[in-house]
Amino acid sequence: MTNTENKIITLNNASIGYQQKGNTSKVVKSGISLHALQGELVAVIGENGVGKSTLLKTIAGFQPPVSGDVLIGEKQVNRYPEKDLALMMSFVSTEIIRVPNLSVFDLVSLGRYPHTNWFGKLLDEDRHIIEEAIKAVGLQGYENRMVNHISDGERQKVMIARSLAQDTAVIVLDEPTAFLDLSNKYGIVHILHQLAGEKGKTILFSTHDLTTAIAESDRVWLMLHDSVEQGAPEDLILNGNFDNLFHNNHLFFDQEKGDFRIRKQTRRKAVVTGAGIKRDWTVKALERIGFEVVDETHLHRNESMISIEPADSRWVLKYLEHSAVFDSLHSVCRYLNNLR
Repeated sequence: MTNTENKIITLNNASIGYQQKGNTSKVVKSGISLHALQGELVAVIGENGVGKSTLLKTIAGFQPPVSGDVLIGEKQVNRYPEKDLALMMSFVSTEIIRVPNLSVFDLVSLGRYPHTNWFGKLLDEDRHIIEEAIKAVGLQGYENRMVNHISDGERQKVMIARSLAQDTAVIVLDEPTAFLDLSNKYGIVHILHQLAGEKGKTILFSTHDLTTAIAESDRVWLMLHDSVEQGAPEDLILNGNFDNLFHNNHLFFDQEKGDFRIRKQTRRKAVVTGAGIKRDWTVKALERIGFEVVDETHLHRNESMISIEPADSRWVLKYLEHSAVFDSLHSVCRYLNNLR
């Protein structure tokens, strides 16, 4: 079934890059054909140097495409007058903004300048939009706080609120969670997902955090070395596209677990009995220390078997004629690491 929804962002056989000395263009990536629909949160994923930031800056109109089409709506992005583009698209950079003597309200209010008269005076409607933007990112009550007196995570939320106050159909964010702790990473991407769905915004963000992107994004633009793929994160997983993300023999994408893992040499096989979450984490612990966890039927006839049974508050390990009982997985792993 073909999706006939309107494409808010479209790239047709686009080449992206930057100007060098002598007015020549350095092409970073070519043959890009992608799109994004209204109300979608789109994660842009790829290795360092593959062109994620260049792509986002080209879409945002900061630099022209080397060739091909980059459309916002049905119009080439570099044909929009500057003010018209500011009414359609807002941009949040990687940089954490640190400004003295500026309140949260003041910084968010900067997003309203494309809508105000040349005096830049805020009307009651503008103030209402600013307050709603601050509320949408969970910073209600922070309006009068100084921006340099709040955390990096809160400051990044302020920058997103500024984009919301700009009231554009498209929001582009270049690695908005790059310098944030785990809680703020998840919090900000979840906010972006809600804003895309509830406000009908088309939101693009680049990230290295694959786990969060898979959990929250509606679409992924996957920038590989020799191609660019797109689709729902689950489609890209099932199609095996993530396997080609890194040129690294030590990494592989685990389709079942939905994340990258280090390829390890397995030293020995083990059987883990039982079921449930305790068994699952026992398996993960054994795999971490280099054991291949198998079904009993996969052992060779003369192969010695290590068997581990997770019980209520202990782990029972059996090996040859020996058995041992442990009260933690840490103890199990220490024992197995010393087992020869």
